[in-house]
Formats: sequence, structure tokens, C-alpha cells
Amino acid sequence: MTIKLSKAGPFAFAACLLLSASYAHAAGVLTIGRNEDSTTFDPIKSAQNVDNWVFSNMFDVLVRVDATGTKLVPGLAESWTISDDGLTYTFKLRDAKFSDGSAVTAQDAAFSLLRIRDDAGSLWSDSFKIIDTATAQDDKTLIVKLKSKSVPFITMMALPNASVLPKKVIESEGADAFAEKPVGSGAFVMEEWRRGDRIILKKNPYYWDANHVSLNGVEWVVVPDDNTRILNVQTGQLDAAITIPFSRVSELKKDDKLTVRMDPSTREDHMLINHEHGALAKKEVRQALDMAIDKKAIVEAATFGIGEVANSYIPKGSLYHYDANLQRPYDPQKAKEMLKAAGAEGLTLNYIVNAGKETDEQIAVLIQQQLAKAGVTANLQKVDPSQSWNMLVDGNYDISVMYWTNDILDPDQKTTFTLGHDSNMNYMTRYKNDKVKELVAAARLETDPAKREAMYVELQKMAKEDVNWIDLYYSPYINVMSKKVENFYQNPLGRFFLEDTVKH
Repeated sequence: MTIKLSKAGPFAFAACLLLSASYAHAAGVLTIGRNEDSTTFDPIKSAQNVDNWVFSNMFDVLVRVDATGTKLVPGLAESWTISDDGLTYTFKLRDAKFSDGSAVTAQDAAFSLLRIRDDAGSLWSDSFKIIDTATAQDDKTLIVKLKSKSVPFITMMALPNASVLPKKVIESEGADAFAEKPVGSGAFVMEEWRRGDRIILKKNPYYWDANHVSLNGVEWVVVPDDNTRILNVQTGQLDAAITIPFSRVSELKKDDKLTVRMDPSTREDHMLINHEHGALAKKEVRQALDMAIDKKAIVEAATFGIGEVANSYIPKGSLYHYDANLQRPYDPQKAKEMLKAAGAEGLTLNYIVNAGKETDEQIAVLIQQQLAKAGVTANLQKVDPSQSWNMLVDGNYDISVMYWTNDILDPDQKTTFTLGHDSNMNYMTRYKNDKVKELVAAARLETDPAKREAMYVELQKMAKEDVNWIDLYYSPYINVMSKKVENFYQNPLGRFFLEDTVKH
């Protein structure tokens, strides 16, 4: 994703768009259907793909991950150096501007890193506490000093939530106002957020590589129902749709007007468990639930064989994935006996299901039937996907199937967020294990690759033993688009490279 530095011309077509009866049909505007709306435009206050995938083309980071999802390339930082002791990072910033025309400075970068570390609302604070100081040597030189060596630190600079934000705007207008009407330095800028309907973006004339961007704008359109979203692409109301159900892949591939992409991903679907709810606090109960769920049957029935049974929170193909990690056998009778021994016979659970997501709803029915064989009653509560996240945060659930994709190359991000994180309650599971938390912190600091790998192998074993959550399956990103659209793709970390997308 290395991009040449260039200067952009004025956004001359803006007035013309205002005359159009429908912005969605304006020339060069890409319309993308998705099943839920964004929640915020303050990057530090979200950990959801629905937000991060939009952040990546509105904000910019110091360091990026390339299109293959395998290496780091320059972002707002043209270059960086690391001191011999591994404690001091010096970033040299390129000439870039925010969407309001103001210059991106090292002061903005320092402010943003300290904000994600210190702000009470940051969901990522634990991951950035390794930073001791972040200061601007001059307008284009950022100096970051760490408290101790950290192998994953440079990869964390590519996290969309660590985007460089304008210090003056946030301080003058306040974080709440910024979250509604953000100012960034990415390829696109928000024109309007119609909650529950769409986010309208236009090309950012101040983007440092604006000449590389073909699209005049992008609309992220909320279409919760999978079938409706696909139909809208088939009829030309939308140019593309993301998160396509597995059941539709074969059919859509036969449509000569459409392109179906299945890009390699770091996606893992898993069942979150609220460890603070009654019997779910007992490890033996969670282990029994793991044995009561037939993952192979879920892969065959719900993913049509496209998915692959997951055995670890670190996805297959990712750094330090432990392929020999434990997979508990499907044994509902044994699970039933374990539940009885743990005093949880006749367990009843509140299962939050994302309504309108075909695969989620299919999986919910399958799991409900499977748990019933172990004597567990799962009451399905279908809610709008935009509501389910808040329910997880508030702890208003027992179990819920969600998914995760990595945002950086190093396993520390997901490991910290799911096993060693206080501020987000370990991905809302409320999982607690002090030994695991200590090992998470130690693995972040270990510089010997072999020792570090051994630490992550042990963490995968410990997480499986404790059943922090239940691993279900890995799968690719599945998106569909009109043949008129080219270069609409995601890298394994989920980033859409809309700078490369062309609409004919």
C-alpha cells in the first residue's frame, strides 16, 4: 500500500452533486450496502469493524499495513527509526493536511497517542500504556519513548483507532462534537451522517495522495437484511454489498453481472460468554458448553463448507497460531453430566442474536438445538446489530455469537483485547485470570522470537482451558459487487482500499 506523495486539486464537482436528485447515482460515487450503522467517529471509543472499516478511509495512521496484509509501509510517517535500546521511536511525518485544510503536525500525532492512552473513554488504553512520553521535536518529527521494549508497538501504529487526529479541533469543539462531525486526513471526508440510513463521504481534496483516488465519493448504506442488500446490488440500487451470507455465494457466482470476492481474512466467529452471570462464572460450566456445541456441523450447515473449524483465538495463518491447540470433542451427554456435577443442571441462557444476519440467525438455531441435547435452554433474543454492542458493554447477555478480525499484524492486539484488558472487560466477557494477564504483558515485551512464540502458544492453551469464549470457525471476507466496480477489496486485516477502487 505504498502510495506516492502528490498534491490534490480543488474539489470542483461538489456543487454539481448538490444538484443531483440522488447522491447515490452521482458519477464516481460508490454505494456500499452493509448490515449496520456506525456507532461513533471517535476512533478511540470503538473496537468494531463497522466503525474501523470506515475509519481507515477517513483518518490516517502513522504506519499502514499493505494490501497483502503482511508488511508495514509508510502512512503519515514517511519513515521511522528505532533506537538501539528499543525504547525511542522517531517518526518523520510527510507533508499532509486534515480535511479542514490545516497541516498535520507532530503535535497532532503526539496528542492522539497520549489521548488513546489516557482518555477515560478509550477502549484501547491498556495497549498504549507502554508509551512513556510522546512529544513533537518539531512540526514534522515525533519522538515516542516507551517504558520498556515492545515488539508489537510499531505494528500498533497501524491500528485505525490510533489514527492521527487534529488536536485543535478536538480541544476547541470537544470529543462529542468531533464524534459526530469528524475531521481527518484520509482519502474521504464526511459530508453527512444520516443515522440508521447512510454515511455520505466525499473525496477529501486535501488528502496527501488525492490524485491517486478515482472515486468522487462513497456512501455506506445501512441495509440490515442480507437478502435485501444482495437484491439491491442485483438491481443496481447499490454498487456493492459486504458480509454476504455463505448460502448465497454459489448462486451469485453464476450472475455474469456481478463479481463475488472471497478475500483471505483474519476473521474468527466465536461465542462470547458473560463470566459474571451465575453458573457461567464456573470454568467447568463453560467447558461443558464448549463440548455441547458441534462446530463441524455449524461449518457444514451455516457456512456451506466455506468456513473452517476454529481451535484458537489466534486465527489460522496468523503469527504464532498454535495449530495443535485443544479441540474439545462434541459430546452433549458428557456436557450434560459436567453441568450436573457443577450444579448447573437445567441451565437457561439469554442468547443475543444479531437480527437480519442470515448466518447468525442460522447458527443461533443450530446452537439452540445442540445445547438442548445437553439440557441447556437457550432463549434467543433477536436485536438490531446496532444495539447488540451496547448490550455486551452493559453485560445484558449470557451468550452471543460475534466475530473479530485483526487490525494489526502482531497477535498482541487481539490477545490484549480479549485476555489481558481491563478497560473493555476482555471483549465484554468479564473474563479474569491474573496469570493470563501477566503472561499477556510479558509476551508483549519479549524480544526473542522463539520465547515469544512459546508464550503465545501457552496463552492459547490457557484461554482454551478457561474457555474465555468458545471458538467456532474461521472464514474469508465475502463481498459482491457490480462488474462496473474494480479493485474493491479487503486485505486480511479487513481494510478496504477505496483509494484504489474504480467505478465505471
